[in-house]
Amino acid sequence: MSVELLSTLASLIIGSLCIAFLALYGFAWMAARKEKSEAITLKDQDNDIVFLFDDEKLVNATASAQSVLAAAADVGSDWSRLLSVTISKFPTLQKEIIELADRGTLIIESRDGSSVMKCEWRNGLARLTLLDRETEHSHIELDRHSLMAMEHELETLRATTENVPHLVWRELADGTISWANAAYIALADSMAQNDDIPSWPPTSLFDTSLLANVGAKESRRLTLKDQNHGTHWFEVFRFEMGGDFLFTANSADHTVKAEETLREFTQTLTKTFSHLTIGLAVFDRNRRLALFNPALTDLTALSVEFLISRPVLTTFLDRLRDSQMMPEPKDYKSWRQEMAALESAAEDGTYQEVWTLPGGMTYRISGRPHPDGAIAFLFEDISAEMSLTRRFRSEIETGQAVLDSLSEAIAVFNSEGMLMMANSAYTSLWGLEQMEGISETSIVEATRIWHSKCAPSPLWNDIREFVSRVGAREEWTGTTRLWDGRRLTCRFAPLPSGQTLVGFAPEARGSAVRLALRPQADSQFVEM
Repeated sequence: MSVELLSTLASLIIGSLCIAFLALYGFAWMAARKEKSEAITLKDQDNDIVFLFDDEKLVNATASAQSVLAAAADVGSDWSRLLSVTISKFPTLQKEIIELADRGTLIIESRDGSSVMKCEWRNGLARLTLLDRETEHSHIELDRHSLMAMEHELETLRATTENVPHLVWRELADGTISWANAAYIALADSMAQNDDIPSWPPTSLFDTSLLANVGAKESRRLTLKDQNHGTHWFEVFRFEMGGDFLFTANSADHTVKAEETLREFTQTLTKTFSHLTIGLAVFDRNRRLALFNPALTDLTALSVEFLISRPVLTTFLDRLRDSQMMPEPKDYKSWRQEMAALESAAEDGTYQEVWTLPGGMTYRISGRPHPDGAIAFLFEDISAEMSLTRRFRSEIETGQAVLDSLSEAIAVFNSEGMLMMANSAYTSLWGLEQMEGISETSIVEATRIWHSKCAPSPLWNDIREFVSRVGAREEWTGTTRLWDGRRLTCRFAPLPSGQTLVGFAPEARGSAVRLALRPQADSQFVEM
C-alpha cells in the first residue's frame, strides 16, 4: 500500500472522529440546556408559592411568589428581600439554608406552626416552596369589599411606616431584626462601610439589651457613633409584642444640645452668682433646690452638704426655722400656712418680706417666678440699711419735734413749690386739722389758704414768685393782718437746693384791734 493511500485513510479516520465528537458534544450541550431550562421552568399549580434561586439571585418565581416579594423591603439582593418578609415566621431559615446543597432537602417549620418552607436542591438551584398548613384543608372565601378594605388598610400602614421620620423596627427574641421601616434601613445603610453590600437583616444600630428593664411607656437614651457625622443621641422605646419586640427611636440631638447649653448656662450663672453678696436659692417646678450660690450659705448658716442634697422647699424652710434664721412663729400650724402662702405668692412674683431675726439681723426676702414653674428666692442682708433708716427716721422725728417746739409757724417748700414740712404752730395758725398729704400742697394752694385768713395784700403774689425764682435770692420780710385784727409778720428765707422757708409770727391775742369791716373784693389787691 502506497504512502499516499495511508495518508488519505488516516485523514478520513481523524475527520470522522472529530465529527463524531462534535456531534456527541452538541447532543450533550442541548440535553444540559434542556435540563436547565426545565429546572428553572415553574408551573403554577393551585397558586403554589415557589422561588428558584441561583445563589442569592432569583431566577424564577410563581405569580403568588412574586406577590410575596412585592411586599419585601428594597434592600440588597433578591435573597435579602425574601428574608425581609419571611424571617419573622422562619427565624432559622437563614442559618439552615447553608446546608441545603449537602442535605438536598430541608423542611423548615414556621414559629407558629401554621406553615412550612420546603427547600430542595435541584441542578445547582435552590427551590423554595412555601406551604400554608391552615389553608390546605380549609378554604376561606372573602368577599370583594372585605378584600379591598384589607388591602387599603395594608397600603395605609405601609405608607405610614415608610414615611414616618422616626426609626421603627422589630426584633426576634434572639435580637435578629425581622422588620424595619425605611428610615431605619436608610440610616443603617449610611453607616455601613463603602464596600459593604446592603443585605437583610440590616445592621443592629443599638444595643437593645439595655432596655430589658425599661417599661413600655419609658425610654432610654442611647448613643450612635457615626464616623462621618460624630455621635448621635436617640430616645429609644421598647414594646413587647408576643415573643417579639417593637422598638421606636426618636432623634434626641436637639434635646441633648439644649441640655448641654442649659448646663453651660447654669455653670456660667453659678460662677456669676458666686460673687454676689445676695443669697440665691432656685427651686425647680418640683420644689427641689436646683441652684444656690455661696452667699446663701453665709447668710443662712446652712451647710453646703445639706444644700447639695437638693432639699425640697419645705425641708429648706424647716431647717431655716430650726437654725433661727427666720422669724419665730407663734405656732407651727400658722407657720405652715404662712409658708404655703409664701410659695403661692412667689409663683405670682409678689412675695417680698422683711425678716427681723432674733440675733438683731434683718433680711429682705423676695420671691420671683421663673420659667417652667421654678421659683427663685433672694436673701439680702439689709441690717445696715435698716440701721441707717432708723437713724434717719430718728433724726427726722427729732427735727420735727424741734420745729414743733417753736412758736413761729414754719413751712418749707422745695424748688418745685411743693410743701415739704411744717410744724404744729403752722397747722394751728391756718386752721389745718392734720398734715396728711402734705407733699401734695403747692405754694399756690398754700397762698390761697393764707389769703382766705388775712386781709387783702400783694404779699402772696410776691411769695409765689420768690419760691419759684431760680438763682440767687435774699431773705426778706413782710407784714399783713389776720381777719381778727392781729398783725402777721411774714419771713421768707432761701434754703439750699432751691428750697424756701416761710415763717409766720402773729401778734399775741388782745394786743390788736379787730378789723371792723371785711372787704368784699379781695381780688383788687391780689389776683389768686
